[in-house]
Amino acid sequence: MTAPRAEVKLSGTAAPQERWASRYMMEGYASMNRNILAAATALALIASGQAMAFQAEPESEAPVAGKTLPDGTTPEERSNTARLNAEQAARAKAENVTYEQEVSAAAQQVAADQAAFAEETAAYEAEKARVAAMSAEERMKWEADVAACKAGDVTRCAKPASSPPPQP
Repeated sequence: MTAPRAEVKLSGTAAPQERWASRYMMEGYASMNRNILAAATALALIASGQAMAFQAEPESEAPVAGKTLPDGTTPEERSNTARLNAEQAARAKAENVTYEQEVSAAAQQVAADQAAFAEETAAYEAEKARVAAMSAEERMKWEADVAACKAGDVTRCAKPASSPPPQP
């Protein structure tokens, strides 16, 4: 006598690990690119700070309007350059704030995705455990029926399989 085979289908189509694996791998590459970009930006900012310190020489006397300075620039050009530098610094600061907000939002999304993954994995594992327990219970009942049948209790014996009708 063979054991009955109960077909039990797990809920869902695939393990959650399969759906999330490629997504997290791609996020790893994006994270690496962000880190490289952040390092390059930091180096550029450090270099620009040193260049600004080199250019900012103390003036000993107030330059006369229209008179060129030793480096060949006029006071108007210097004030225009200072204004442009201040505008660029303000734009850079705004871009940095925006970037930090995007990084924070991405980190929150990753945390939410990881929480959802953990929840789906727990549900999948619980379903696997439930099916395994049900299968073990059915097997124990079947083994008890086989033992009772062998002991002479014909009411617990399996009914013979009906043969298909003869083919003409």
